[in-house]
Amino acid sequence: MVKVGLTGGIGAGKSEVSRLLASYGAVVVDADKIAREVVEPGTPGLAAVVAEFGEGVLTPEGTLDRPKLGGIVFNDPEKLKALNAIVHPLVGARSAELEASAGPDAVVVHDVPLLTENGLAPLYDTVVVVDAAPQTQLDRLVRLRGMAEDEAKSRMAAQATREQRLAIADLVIDNDGPLEALEPQVRAVWERLRGA
Repeated sequence: MVKVGLTGGIGAGKSEVSRLLASYGAVVVDADKIAREVVEPGTPGLAAVVAEFGEGVLTPEGTLDRPKLGGIVFNDPEKLKALNAIVHPLVGARSAELEASAGPDAVVVHDVPLLTENGLAPLYDTVVVVDAAPQTQLDRLVRLRGMAEDEAKSRMAAQATREQRLAIADLVIDNDGPLEALEPQVRAVWERLRGA
């Protein structure tokens, strides 16, 4: 088994790289997806988030109001730390379960947005960073995701810097260009991972 850590700043295109790797045969463990699962209604994770942040972070239907919670934590490092202390151990446990169920010859790609911030690089055989210039990230968040520019900047500022991510990279995928320039790079990374 080859354990790969895949990361990149918000708007860098990590999700597209993850999708391509899965299409080639990688077993993808998506930390964002798992982070949503561990705070679904009825879970201990959601109960812990409500205990920490109050009932105001729930929608009328009883699900987590992500935009409201995001507005709280992305402007307050201590509150972000408190949220991470709840969610990260739950995500880690579920990720380990999924990895354990992959075959011995699998390339397991852990799609982890906060890999750099949480010092997780040593957990992986290879760290792949999807890189894009901050201006490219900002443009994608505003134009493609419909975020307000100040919200996008706040989310970017809450993450590691580009330089910090590149410092832990074993392999870098440059995603400053158009989508068609991405696939050949991801294919080349896949070939290297299969040979690892």
